[in-house]
Amino acid sequence: MITTKLHTQDAQAFLPLVTTTSDVEKAYQELISKTGKGNDFLGWIDLPEEITPSLFAELNHTAKELAAQSEVIVVVGIGGSYLGARAVIEALQHPFKALLPHEKTPLILFAGNSMGEDYHKALMDVLDIKDYAVIVISKSGTTTEPAIAFRILKEHCEKKYGKTSAQKRIVAITDEKKGALKKLATEENYQTFIIPDDVGGRYSVLTPVGLLPIACAGFNIEKLVNGAKKMRDNLIQHQAFDKNIAMQYALLRYLLYREGKKLELVVAYEPQLFFFIEWFKQLFGESDGKEGKGIFPAGAIFSTDLHSLGQYIQEGERNMFETVLSVEKADCHLPIPFDNNDLDGLNYLQQKTIHEINLTAEEGTRLAHISGNVPNIRIAIPNISEETLGELIYFFEFSCALGGYMLNVNPFDQPGVEAYKTNMFRLLGR
Repeated sequence: MITTKLHTQDAQAFLPLVTTTSDVEKAYQELISKTGKGNDFLGWIDLPEEITPSLFAELNHTAKELAAQSEVIVVVGIGGSYLGARAVIEALQHPFKALLPHEKTPLILFAGNSMGEDYHKALMDVLDIKDYAVIVISKSGTTTEPAIAFRILKEHCEKKYGKTSAQKRIVAITDEKKGALKKLATEENYQTFIIPDDVGGRYSVLTPVGLLPIACAGFNIEKLVNGAKKMRDNLIQHQAFDKNIAMQYALLRYLLYREGKKLELVVAYEPQLFFFIEWFKQLFGESDGKEGKGIFPAGAIFSTDLHSLGQYIQEGERNMFETVLSVEKADCHLPIPFDNNDLDGLNYLQQKTIHEINLTAEEGTRLAHISGNVPNIRIAIPNISEETLGELIYFFEFSCALGGYMLNVNPFDQPGVEAYKTNMFRLLGR
């Protein structure tokens, strides 16, 4: 189970603030009673309990069918329609999967998350020579970036395989009843999975939006959801602040924000968690950043980014705090060779694993940053697995909703996202 701990330079001065729990307790009751702002988008709260064995079976069957005919599966979507799936896949898969011989599961690639023409042309170069399938994800089917990408992919797929065969290689995840993609999927007889009406995009990773691509990558979606279920049970069962880690994390963020810490730097020491941090940034940025309020979510991978951002974190503007995603155990062991000459002076590390050194780097960095007045919140998981990622996903979703309610904003809408679209459409002459 996840653990959390706050580290600050002046813990004794800060801790009395934590005893003021009324704000987070009020937010918690609004959330679990489903009476707060945006309560028509709270379907994610009960998702881990409500996913049926038949849906798991259908998702896994479809994943096997797509994988059997594909070297590559392209997931078309933007924001919450792809970030959750990518976060889990990148965290779990071999980082050099594409270069491994005899790999049994298809490579998952992504389209429609930008309008980079060179990127999408390079993707088409790959699809010219690889067998592929497409998972297109959109409630409306009209979001510009994925809609453009899917037009191109649909045409390419039909030319390459013929219209009838292409229809069997395309799966749509969309609204149950309405929208352009739903209409197209019905006309083209695509297999379709539903995005629940009461689940917003950034909370959708535990729906088919995330589960189908993750299953296609060869990972156990039942274990992922079971991890989320364990976290849900824990957070619903423990309604007292001192035993509820989501309430604790949400309140710590809120109090740090009130103390002038307006930027949260989310850090991992495992590079495969890069896209998990990207998912975090969207979840919290879209949920809390409105009405002139909210903590700005940023991310880094240490120790890599200590050699670029470390100086600023240590001695720059004192407006930030760190949330460290700490992984207690590595899955593999790579010994450090002994060298008779020891010119690099590393022989003293012979009795240490690389992961132990990494954890020591984490501790040393935390001590340095705390001394530089950058408070640290450490969130620890035992390892990186489907189950622990499921726990983390639900933990952050719940914490994010609590934080939005404490800021007195609706954590489930994103009106500001429309501003760039309005200007873009006007400039394009729509």
